[in-house]
Amino acid sequence: MGGAGNILVPIAFLVFPLIVMRLFITLGPRKAIAIAFVFGWMFLPVANYDIFLLHNTKTAVICLSILGNAYLFDKEQLSKFQFNAADIPMILWCIAPFFSSIANGDGPYDGLASSLAQSEKWGMSYYIARIYFSNEENIKILAFIIFIGTLVYIPFCWYELIMSPQLHRLTYGFHQSDFIQTLRDGGGYRPMVYMEHGLMTAMWMALGAFLGIWMFFTGLLPKKIMHIPALYLLMLLIFTNIMMRSMGAISLLIIALLVVYISNKTKTALLILILLFVPHLYIFTRTTGIWDGRNLSSAVSQQYSSERSGSLQFRFDNETILVQKALQGSFFGWGGYGRSRVYDEKGRDISITDGLWIITYGTNGIYGLVVMVIAIQWPLFLFFWRVKPELWNTKIWGNSAVMAVFLGIFMIDNLLNAMINPVYMLCNGSLIGILLNSSKVLALNSNTGSLEAKKEQNRTVHGTRFIPSPSLKPSRFIG
Repeated sequence: MGGAGNILVPIAFLVFPLIVMRLFITLGPRKAIAIAFVFGWMFLPVANYDIFLLHNTKTAVICLSILGNAYLFDKEQLSKFQFNAADIPMILWCIAPFFSSIANGDGPYDGLASSLAQSEKWGMSYYIARIYFSNEENIKILAFIIFIGTLVYIPFCWYELIMSPQLHRLTYGFHQSDFIQTLRDGGGYRPMVYMEHGLMTAMWMALGAFLGIWMFFTGLLPKKIMHIPALYLLMLLIFTNIMMRSMGAISLLIIALLVVYISNKTKTALLILILLFVPHLYIFTRTTGIWDGRNLSSAVSQQYSSERSGSLQFRFDNETILVQKALQGSFFGWGGYGRSRVYDEKGRDISITDGLWIITYGTNGIYGLVVMVIAIQWPLFLFFWRVKPELWNTKIWGNSAVMAVFLGIFMIDNLLNAMINPVYMLCNGSLIGILLNSSKVLALNSNTGSLEAKKEQNRTVHGTRFIPSPSLKPSRFIG
């Protein structure tokens, strides 16, 4: 969407930096940033105003507003960022479009513009999280505000469940995606609220439910929120997730809960390894043609409906022709301008792109696909490698465990969808930050495995910092 809508669209974009400024002044940087990300993403318009190299989407408006105010009010904290080799996957992913543009003769200007757009969508959120959400207390703030944000979305979701998805149109003057896609089998609607698509909204609400359930299990959920028992609000959030009837999001939520719970109880990361492996297996079987998806769509037809089965197989069929087109491109893909799509003899576009992986494979080639998957999964891999599963239910690591597992679920969702939420990249960057900065991880995984170190992991005293033994090495993953 590029600039349509009523006068509230530019007003919202112009006023938002002032709102963020007020949040910085009244709440301090970390709470201000978390609230700005969560509520900005939930309520700003799905619009795009291109100005020179900048694509002024809601993601760009949120990130630039935060960085601008951080420079004004917290410049010292910005200067504390230190590059680490663990940041390389995200950097390689952000610059992938540059190589694609050069490889296809589009020139450095196009490459810079495309890489900047990629950085706006992925890199800036990551960078902000690396600076501001790099310890357990700050991650606790981020997790709680995400949970509160999904609670706030409940009445909006119910409005659209009953009245149909109209809030974005009523507020900003246009539908953010095809209204037909909001219709559900057997009647009813798929709420979009102020996000790009109903599938994105469903995954967002699933994240809130995931965080809420695990915070309740670990004792991180407060007894009351605004004088209302938090358990009642959590139950309402879970019920709302069910009533939204997005089977993909609900299934992924159940899988995420099982993974984190079973891993914690069995004290093994086997399920995490499976979670990491599934996208690789899917991509390999689809790009090599070993699997065409028909057995899965047949199972969906038997268990759910022929319409859902047909929709799923339609995606698989389109992936097949798009993979064939991607194989004809270079190592860096076809680049932009629709070159990765499939056209008939009359020049009509006959391909539909759904999954982020196939979009990336077509536009950025094998290089882009590999670095994209690594950039998303890298924090989860580091987390299960550094933090033992038996600690995932502690007050120090509970929220981080949810964020890590959710990134694995997000990558699986990207096999069939392309619903990029910058808050997920906050989780990505915060996990890298805490794993780099936390000496507790090293204390836990040191060869001594002392009882004192384990007790320290479960201690939740505000303002107390663990002082590592001189024998412990600095927290560095590479080099």
